[in-house]
Amino acid sequence: MPKNGAVQPRAGQPEFRTLLLAIDGGVATITLNRPKQRNAVGDGMREELAKAYRTCDLDDNVRAIVLTGAPPAFCAGADLAEGEDTFAAPGPGFSAAGIEVPPWTLSKPVIAAVNGHAIGLGLTLALQCDIRFFAADGRYGVVQVRRGVVGDAYSHWLLPRLVGIANAAEILLTGATFDGNRAVELGLGSRVLEADEVLPAALAVARDIAENAAPMSVAASKRLLWDSFDLDRAAVGDRETEIHLAVMGHDDAKEGVRAFMAGRPPKWTGRPVDPTN
Repeated sequence: MPKNGAVQPRAGQPEFRTLLLAIDGGVATITLNRPKQRNAVGDGMREELAKAYRTCDLDDNVRAIVLTGAPPAFCAGADLAEGEDTFAAPGPGFSAAGIEVPPWTLSKPVIAAVNGHAIGLGLTLALQCDIRFFAADGRYGVVQVRRGVVGDAYSHWLLPRLVGIANAAEILLTGATFDGNRAVELGLGSRVLEADEVLPAALAVARDIAENAAPMSVAASKRLLWDSFDLDRAAVGDRETEIHLAVMGHDDAKEGVRAFMAGRPPKWTGRPVDPTN
């Protein structure tokens, strides 16, 4: 196993040019893999990342997903190889949405192991994940206003909800960069670590979810967490009741208690899908 904790791809998985996909023990690790370009988004990476997310979501053996970058960066943002035409000449069907499959649409938790610099689209892709760990010495920012454009990948929807309107305004309107300590202080992530500790920490959390959390319950809770941005208090309460009635009717609601009382790992039989969908 490589020293950073990732595993090698298994037979039968899709092959990619711009990223690596490895699945082991219920955890999928997606690594943005254009190290010479500091993993900048280009050469079909958007499409390949969407395909990797779909692959993981359709595989019931995958219980959690970790997104990271080939060292030393996480993602430098949009590939600037086109020079001044990078933003000035959008192709047909242009969308600022980032990728076609945002991580919040998946039924499994997605943890961003932001192990180095994440700039512009690089940071906004991480913000779409459920959990984010940051390298202390990395540089981060939604810098698009300093490139003559604006933040993308739903950043104007995500940031006010994640960090409040004042912090969102500071991030989006200044385009300034900051380190990992400031990122967590602002509320962009839950942990700040040394760069070489970020991926192992993310994998440890992913494995804990894969081994100990009921996949059906996790899928339903994740869906409600993201949906709650657009629901009022009463609607959230109604959805919690709806979910409880669905999961309490499944054997996993018994198995969780059986396993706890017996002091053994649970043996879940529920699929990683929201049972109320």
